[in-house]
Amino acid sequence: MAYQHLWIDNTPVDLPVGKVVCVGRNYAEHARELGNEVPDSPILFMKPATALAPFNDHIVIPTDQGEVHHEIEIAVLVREPLHQATAREVQYSLAGYALALDLTLRDVQNALKEKGQPWERAKAFDGACPISGFVDARGISVRQPLELSLRINSDVRQQGSTAQMLFPIFELVAHISNTFTLNPGDVVLTGTPAGVGPLQPGDQLEARMGNLLTVTGAIAG
Repeated sequence: MAYQHLWIDNTPVDLPVGKVVCVGRNYAEHARELGNEVPDSPILFMKPATALAPFNDHIVIPTDQGEVHHEIEIAVLVREPLHQATAREVQYSLAGYALALDLTLRDVQNALKEKGQPWERAKAFDGACPISGFVDARGISVRQPLELSLRINSDVRQQGSTAQMLFPIFELVAHISNTFTLNPGDVVLTGTPAGVGPLQPGDQLEARMGNLLTVTGAIAG
C-alpha cells in the first residue's frame, strides 16, 4: 500500500506526497561524534517520496549492506508553496510536525564519502524515512523549544532539543526554499542529535516529541 501523510489520529492529510529535504549536521555534537566539521551553513540532501514509510511495528531495513543507523529527527510538513521565503512566511506555511527516522547505511555512506561521491545510495533507498503521523502546526508554540528523544529496547539512545539546532526550523526551511522550491506535501527533516548507532532486527523503538507526540515501532526480522 502506498504511503500517505496522516494526522496523529490516522486520518488522511489532504496534501500530496512529495520530496523529503534533509539537513546534515544541524546539531554540533552529532557532527563531532562522526568526526565531521561543524558546518557554517546547512548541508542539504534529498530523499524521494518513495523513501517515506509509516513509523510502525514493521520497519524494514536492508540487511545486506552493512550497518543501518538510526537518526531521529523532527519533520515538518509544508502546506503552502515556499520559494525564496522568509522565516516568518515559513511559520505560517507549515501544516504539521512529526517524528521521522533518517535511516542511513553508514558503511555505504562512509565508502561514498571516501570517494567524494553523493550520499543517495546510503540515504534515499526505499523505506529510508519512516515517519509518524503529524501534529497540527497550529497547536504548537513557536516560543518553546521542542524536545525529542529515541529509546531502543527501553534505553535512551538519542535526546536533544530544537534549542540546540545550529539552524532553527523556520530559518532552515526558509534557507532551503532559496535553493529548492518547497511544494505542498513536501517534508523537511531538521537534523538529528548525537547518539546515532546501528539498528538490529527485532529492536523496539519509542520516539517522543515533548508531550505532543509519542510513537512506537519495531525493526522487522
